[in-house]
Amino acid sequence: MSGYSETTLAAMRRVSTATLTTALFKRGLRNAFMQGVRPLGRYGANMVGPAFTLRNIPAREDLDRLDGFANPEHPQRKAVETTPTGHVLVVDCRGDTRAASGGEILMTRLSVRGAAGMVSDGGIRDSGPIAALPMPVFCAGPAAPLNLVVHHATELQVPIGCGGVAVFPGDLIVGDADGVVVVPAHLAEEVAAETAEQERMEGWILQRIRDGARLPGTYPPDAATRADYEAWRKQQP
Repeated sequence: MSGYSETTLAAMRRVSTATLTTALFKRGLRNAFMQGVRPLGRYGANMVGPAFTLRNIPAREDLDRLDGFANPEHPQRKAVETTPTGHVLVVDCRGDTRAASGGEILMTRLSVRGAAGMVSDGGIRDSGPIAALPMPVFCAGPAAPLNLVVHHATELQVPIGCGGVAVFPGDLIVGDADGVVVVPAHLAEEVAAETAEQERMEGWILQRIRDGARLPGTYPPDAATRADYEAWRKQQP
């Protein structure tokens, strides 16, 4: 279970990260958008789900060896096998893009297990096939070298940094064509409700701009424009 209502999750699947950053800014949160993290493929809907976190530290040659992957308790492998259905695996790579934080086999396993997505501020190998998966993957770019070259996976479900943003387990992760926003868990329900209405109003405003309306009084809307919007809203099914 995600811990979030289906109403909240459904709203977040439709809202833009641009709208979310504005809603969080209004609440004093200025650093919610991950830097350098972009969608690997083109996805038909937002990536939305609670964060399941994996922390990496710099690799050390005596510890990070290929035979370590045979251990089912290896944190990277365990993360793939234990990320709950509907959650987003968020991987802290310290913004280091010299090596991959996952490849096609691991991402396919995550997808088959029902994960809502994967986010990393490091690289991804096999980026072409991964971009075609139904599960959204966001990363800092392609990187062929395996993770052991640069990363030592250490802990699951601890607070991490990803793309310069603090991510706590259970925070709501939302990704679209612009990138990824982290919504603190305690704000997710109210932000979802507010942004759904904001998106509706901005869609109406956008149509006015397309029809030739000037910015002053339209965006942001003045009292007259808001009254016109409310009249329009009442006519909608």
